[in-house]
Amino acid sequence: MRSTYLQKRYSLLGVAFVAALVFAVAAAATLSGWMVLLFAVFAALFALGVYDVIQARHAVLRNYPIIGHIRYLMESIRPEIRQYLLESDRDEEPFSRETRSLVYQRAKGVEDKKPFGTSERVYDSGYAWVTHSINPKHITNSDFRVRIGGKNCLQPYDASIYNISAMSFGALSANAIKALNAGAKIGGFAHDTGEGGISIHHRQGGALIYQVASGYFGCRNDKGGFDPQKFAAQAADPQIKMIEIKLSQGAKPGHGGMLPASKITPEIAAARGIPMGIDCVSPAAHSEFSTPLELMDFVARLRDLSGGKPVGLKLCIGHRREFMCMVKAMLQTGISPDFIVVDGKEGGTGSAPLEFANRVGMPMLEGLHFVHNTLRGAGLREEIRIGAAGKIVTAFDIARALALGADWCNSARGFMFAIGCIQAQACHTNKCPVGIATQDTLRQRALDPDDKSTRVARFHSNTLKALGEIAGAAGLDCPNDFLPYHLMFRQTDNAFRDGNEVYAYLPEGFLLSKDPHPDLREWQSRWGRAAADSFAPKEIPHGPFSIAAQ
Repeated sequence: MRSTYLQKRYSLLGVAFVAALVFAVAAAATLSGWMVLLFAVFAALFALGVYDVIQARHAVLRNYPIIGHIRYLMESIRPEIRQYLLESDRDEEPFSRETRSLVYQRAKGVEDKKPFGTSERVYDSGYAWVTHSINPKHITNSDFRVRIGGKNCLQPYDASIYNISAMSFGALSANAIKALNAGAKIGGFAHDTGEGGISIHHRQGGALIYQVASGYFGCRNDKGGFDPQKFAAQAADPQIKMIEIKLSQGAKPGHGGMLPASKITPEIAAARGIPMGIDCVSPAAHSEFSTPLELMDFVARLRDLSGGKPVGLKLCIGHRREFMCMVKAMLQTGISPDFIVVDGKEGGTGSAPLEFANRVGMPMLEGLHFVHNTLRGAGLREEIRIGAAGKIVTAFDIARALALGADWCNSARGFMFAIGCIQAQACHTNKCPVGIATQDTLRQRALDPDDKSTRVARFHSNTLKALGEIAGAAGLDCPNDFLPYHLMFRQTDNAFRDGNEVYAYLPEGFLLSKDPHPDLREWQSRWGRAAADSFAPKEIPHGPFSIAAQ
């Protein structure tokens, strides 16, 4: 009853407010000069009030003419109010202010130290830390690298252990791509092109990882399929150091995409090899392969067409058995990728359905642990390098991923922060306030590629220096020496576990053993249900490995 009363009351107040304004204007109309301006304002308000009452789209405005617009105004600036006035330094939306500030400081080369101790809740569940040594090391060279390229690779690449993750031109602006690639050149690390092909803005001299996704942009034929000749021409460029076959991405695994014709510029069309005026579709699945064996054949073809450059896979883990199908195909064919990038579901994107962003795909830590141990179990871990991606921004993030089995890490949003991203989360609107995630030429001009490229290189360098300090504190000579036991994880408010207990390295070759392992029956059962010739589950007879599991 009270709410009904208030509704009627405020509705009447709105009408009365308009009537009062009209009366005031009428009274003032007998005067001259500046009162004419007031009359125009009040007349506009009166017209707005009438429109609000008769329109049928917004119920709030019909009941509360004029003043109801305040609600929509406050709703539109809610993210800014929260970010600048309400959120704490540690609220992750999705990145905390503390993390963003650290990137800004390292990118600018200013003081990044923190006074007065940690603000972390060190006794809360989920807290993790690095165990340090009583005999720390001093690491002077922080240019940490890993060689990528297996036995069939003719042009291995010595990659930095921290690189720019996949972000396409089209999702990012021309100036953003220029800044990132020029920064990669200065810092001597790699820049993943994303699935949108290689644009003229990528040609700043920085090492490129050419991503080949289901749309085959930059190497597609007129029907949208893969074109070997176009791929070979692209891959021959010495700026391209590695080829990455994208199977899925963490933010929206199993979901395709579509770039409307209205958003396709001549530059985007040239980079992707698509016509103007037609919607550009990225299918959810590849058309070049549909089985694990066909996927391995595609890996071999790309390696041959590229002149022996490293070829790898990028995926977010879904059905674990399906990844085991790929590993069985590697064993059967003798063809394996040179690397696998494990993308966590916490990875970012310019646009994804909420359900996919929140509830589809495996987080990075679990996905990395699974891929690392599956390759160990199949005896392939030494042949294949593993990259990790998914909210890896700080030196601790890198150290944790390396300890769990990664050889190197990629970051997208970390480097976006380095070129000025303020986490406005307007990437999908073409209205990025800092000119990063937009094709609006007026907004793009706010980003100076020369200045931001220096920040990209500086952020990379300072982060690796911090990583070297953490590794030295743990008594290690190199960050790649991190192992699970160098980490501790608090799982309840009064107990913690060694990293070996939470993310253990499983025995080499255990999946190839014919004898059941008492502690690894679920792994062995899933392996038994995997087949090299199909991603579909294989039925197996009842026995020691008969636990049904995806």
